[in-house]
Amino acid sequence: MAHIGNLRERPVRRLGQLYVGLVLYGVSMALMIRSTLGLDPWDVFHQGVALRTGLSIGTVAIVTGLLVLLLWIPLRQRPGLGTVSNVLVIGVVVDATLLVLPVAGPVVLQVVFLVAGIVLNGLATGLYLGARLGPGPRDGLMTGYVARRPGRSIRRVRTVIEVSVLAVGWVLGGTVGIGTLAYAVTIGPLSHLFIPLFQVVPVATPTRAAGHAV
Repeated sequence: MAHIGNLRERPVRRLGQLYVGLVLYGVSMALMIRSTLGLDPWDVFHQGVALRTGLSIGTVAIVTGLLVLLLWIPLRQRPGLGTVSNVLVIGVVVDATLLVLPVAGPVVLQVVFLVAGIVLNGLATGLYLGARLGPGPRDGLMTGYVARRPGRSIRRVRTVIEVSVLAVGWVLGGTVGIGTLAYAVTIGPLSHLFIPLFQVVPVATPTRAAGHAV
């Protein structure tokens, strides 16, 4: 299988899929924010920091992503193009989308925004991870930590990290609600559905003829 940053295989599809996924991820974040019904753990943290600092939530997401990338160094993780793009593109898109997307008023519209945001988030995750150009900084932190400590469960590590950032974000004023619970319950099955669906399969290399084997 090709290295995660190797673009020699299906470059147009992989790049297109990566950036469509990252843009949709930013839009999904904005939909959940505007629903006001609750955010996923990392966005609760981003929103809480944004409220305390006066920075936009997209800017906080970018800065947080860069700081998390620094934690990859002792884990000897190598970021791919998708990793760096994840840090920059999602933050810019969420801020741009929030400029044009109104806050959902009626409860029905809040629910529509929430459901659309969660489903779109799962779809976006499948697209950008399926491009095989590198995980996001937060996912890479978890997988890198588990790789360095084989006895640890990635599910347990992820739970500890996300509960921690959720708690800090909630204390800082981030929105925790029914949307937070809905995201926690549904994002796993959605990712399980969409990641295999959009996984870019490496192109098979023709087998050399036996007489020409090196």
